[in-house]
Amino acid sequence: MEAGKRSRFRRRLRVKGVKGAPGVFEMTWAHDGRATFSWGEEKRPGQRHIIWRRCGDHEILKNP
Repeated sequence: MEAGKRSRFRRRLRVKGVKGAPGVFEMTWAHDGRATFSWGEEKRPGQRHIIWRRCGDHEILKNP
């Protein structure tokens, strides 16, 4: 993505922090489609690294 042209994630993905789990984020793409992730250390200079934690429905938020 070009800098300044678009946010890091498309709006449709709805990304937000998970309450009670510092550093863990939730990505929602459908009514029953969710994934949790955290940011890892850069593997390439200037590129953030995502660590995927869980993928599934709303139940994954009980233990993100």
